[in-house]
Amino acid sequence: MHMMLNERRERFQGKQGRRRPTNVSLTAALVDEAKALGINVSKACEEGLAAANREERERRWLEENAEAIRSQNDYVAKHGLPLAKYRQF
Repeated sequence: MHMMLNERRERFQGKQGRRRPTNVSLTAALVDEAKALGINVSKACEEGLAAANREERERRWLEENAEAIRSQNDYVAKHGLPLAKYRQF
């Protein structure tokens, strides 16, 4: 639980917190095109990194919970949905 709170705090601070200068190497043509198109390179990099972080967290969660997901799917396949008799559709 404590780790989960720390992760949430870090994600919030990442969105709202202080900024850290970072060197990133990008191809010159890519940067030139972005500038010509009026794209904020720092913001684009930040958004791309945030997306990569989200995707990796999701991949890891799915990997860590794969057995529970399989087990639940097997149960539903064998017994049906637990509250199916109460469904109105």
